[in-house]
Amino acid sequence: MKKDEDAMRKSYKRSDFATLERGKFYAEVAKGTSVVLLEPAVAKAFPTSQAVNEALSELLALTEKTARITRRSTRTRAKVERTD
Repeated sequence: MKKDEDAMRKSYKRSDFATLERGKFYAEVAKGTSVVLLEPAVAKAFPTSQAVNEALSELLALTEKTARITRRSTRTRAKVERTD
């Protein structure tokens, strides 16, 4: 079942799609970076890839700090269980 390359389903219209560009992210993918699509509200808050990377790096650093603070030792848990 071979179809013409330009043939689209009748339910689709060319105007439903944004302007397509072949190989738009090829250079980034070739470098081994990840390409993601942001929701409009997120893209507005973080307009550049540098802004996104800084925010995510800070978030990772914060989660590492808080994970160490909130982690309980097994000795403390065992002590609480014996007193109950």
